[in-house]
Amino acid sequence: MKYLIIGGVAGGATVAARLRRMDETAQIILFERGEYVSYANCGLPYYIGGTIQERKSLFVQTAEGFRRRFCIDIRTNQEVSAIHPDQKTVEVRNLQTQETYLETYDKLVLSPGAEPLRPRIEGINHPRIFSLRSVPDTDTIKAFVQTPDIHRAVVVGGGFIGLEMAENLRHLGLDVHLVEMSNQVMAPLDYAMAAIVHHELQQQGVELHLSDGVSRFSDTNGAVNVHLQSGTTLTADFVILSIGVRPETKLAREAGLEIGKTGGIKVNDYLQTSNPDIYALGDAIEVRHRVTGQPALIPLAGPANKQGRIVADNLVFGNQRKYEGTQGASIAKVFSLSVAATGANAKLLDREHIPYLSSYTHSCSHAGYYPGGAMLSILIHFSPRDGKLLGAQVVGAEGADKRIEMFAQVIQRNGTIWDLTELEHAYAPPYSAAKDPVNMAGFVADNILTGKVKIITWNQLPDYTDALQIDVRTPAEYRQGSIPGFINIPLDELRGRLGELPENKQQRIVVTCAVGLRGYLASRILMQHGYTEVYNLSGGYRTYSFL
Repeated sequence: MKYLIIGGVAGGATVAARLRRMDETAQIILFERGEYVSYANCGLPYYIGGTIQERKSLFVQTAEGFRRRFCIDIRTNQEVSAIHPDQKTVEVRNLQTQETYLETYDKLVLSPGAEPLRPRIEGINHPRIFSLRSVPDTDTIKAFVQTPDIHRAVVVGGGFIGLEMAENLRHLGLDVHLVEMSNQVMAPLDYAMAAIVHHELQQQGVELHLSDGVSRFSDTNGAVNVHLQSGTTLTADFVILSIGVRPETKLAREAGLEIGKTGGIKVNDYLQTSNPDIYALGDAIEVRHRVTGQPALIPLAGPANKQGRIVADNLVFGNQRKYEGTQGASIAKVFSLSVAATGANAKLLDREHIPYLSSYTHSCSHAGYYPGGAMLSILIHFSPRDGKLLGAQVVGAEGADKRIEMFAQVIQRNGTIWDLTELEHAYAPPYSAAKDPVNMAGFVADNILTGKVKIITWNQLPDYTDALQIDVRTPAEYRQGSIPGFINIPLDELRGRLGELPENKQQRIVVTCAVGLRGYLASRILMQHGYTEVYNLSGGYRTYSFL
């Protein structure tokens, strides 16, 4: 059997290696138009910033290493320019010699990845405007930032790469401005969670320009002028363009393969394209979102690696293994914060018309009496009908990684908020509390669904201006900062001051505290004294304070 694989890195290289492990006699040829067949794409910003000091650390496997270990024909600097499915051939151009030739196949695998978006903006071809997607891109940026008199950078785009580049450029001592057309960074997050990231970026000296896009670029003595739609002009020694990626589908389109409605290559559950002899995987394909069930583009390294194993098995043994979809579990380091998300956020749920409730909780990353604990802010979305967990987001300085993985496992198994309450975690004071933050998120959601408390979220506050608004924190906490319109009645005084409340037990009342716990206790007191319209502000003052 002769297999051709187009593209290396996470997906294609995984397919090639597993194919060899499954079939020692197969002829396997991998085409990579670049020089490097398998490298740590996600590590590139950290090499530029100096956290990863050795360039060689970026390479998972070299072409020569692949050849020796797996007996695979690795053809770097060779680009497949056309696929002819009827003849089962591909047309290849050697980028060093410009020679072209045809190669036959029995089965073909497409792993072309995605390409950085580069919109048609005036001045975008300025030589000091860079994108980061490959090792050569990295080498170019690394060499540039090490030259003298480089002090100012503008990063355009507030996604994963943009934020990682902003952090690493700040570590190099550069002045960094970050421009984002949306009103928030990190699209997988809801706004209130992204606001915590905004605060961290500003604390670390990154100048944010949100809800503002680039209208054009211009040059002044070699420097780049970034003209924003708001009328602001930023002058930088260089620009990192990081506004997203799109799947590379040119080969697939020209070969007549079906393209999905999201713009990715359409595949079935076995990762097989519309041509039964051609499979595809990685950033180039359209996947099924595990929560919505709808087609989606989710370009992440973890899913690409898993897809590679499935493709290889299906090629060797026939279509036996299905890819069950992607839920988009992701995490990024933003200075001192870990920022993580999985499942669906509110924007996606609204777009797909999926009903949901939301709950914000803030818990210590480990037992409060053990030194060094840090606050973990958690947002979950869940079904009001059956409690099914739909999405989760975690932002904090410690422990966000393991919590998002706990949430991800529940979502992957179509679990509910009651599964969160029952999750058994490894507990010791340095690592967690007896009631883990994930358990706490489940407990709070259970209180909401079972009617023990009614909540509102920060964006619903304007609809409750007619309500009596009570802050039940201590007077000292209240003086340090409060939400406008809220009066202070400390929780421990509430029972003795019920006479100050309206006699009308149907009067709407909103209570808040630091993170929501004391607000819940206050709600229970008021509800059991006959007040029927009591609402606890989810996440309390802490969530509000970042907005």
